[in-house]
Amino acid sequence: MHDAIGFKSSLTGKNYTAEWYELFQLGNCTFPHLRSDIEEPFWCNQGAACFFEGIDDEHWRTYGTLVPVATISGSMFNQLAKWIKEDNNTGIYYETWTVRESVAPNSTLWFDSYDCSKFVLRTYQKLSELGATFKKSVQTNYTRLFLYSGEPVYLGNGSSIFGPHGNKSLATEIRKFYFPYRPHQSFKELLLSILDIYGKSVLQKTFYLFYNFEYWYLPMKPPYITITYEEIPLPSR
Repeated sequence: MHDAIGFKSSLTGKNYTAEWYELFQLGNCTFPHLRSDIEEPFWCNQGAACFFEGIDDEHWRTYGTLVPVATISGSMFNQLAKWIKEDNNTGIYYETWTVRESVAPNSTLWFDSYDCSKFVLRTYQKLSELGATFKKSVQTNYTRLFLYSGEPVYLGNGSSIFGPHGNKSLATEIRKFYFPYRPHQSFKELLLSILDIYGKSVLQKTFYLFYNFEYWYLPMKPPYITITYEEIPLPSR
């Protein structure tokens, strides 16, 4: 479930990897920490691009795909490096979920994810704009997590919901919703949490989404959640 871009210099033979990562692991980006002494949930959902020398060839060949997709010039590479820094300063929060109205191809997109695969797609598009030509024969697939919902309802931000001047009943409901997703549970606690999650998201059709510092209520719809592995073609010029 991870995507990255590798580069190899034809002059030096050195390899480099560019990828966009959640800084505090996927679980912390997807669900908050609940603290007993502070009412508002604590989010560790920062993301950032990482650029380093080397490619873990064995890992990618064993657990994924490692295939050339394009040839670029040194000038394109240098321009891309500047763009990656700009992109890194623009989007700093990791968002796991893509929220759509239904599984239909043209259904309404309520919220889009902002994750490692989206970084790869943005980078491919930038390379295309810089003049790169991609290999048409290469098929690129990406893993995505979908939630399905009716029209989302805006609830407010942290300061308007939590704290002395917030909405006490709503704050309590949001904390109760996120409680089953807490880390470090015993086996018994985990089983009870799974039942709780099923009850809220499927039976009660309720999901609370935190997106761009704001909370939204999602009236969930079948099939509620899916994990897809879908093809997104390389850019064409």
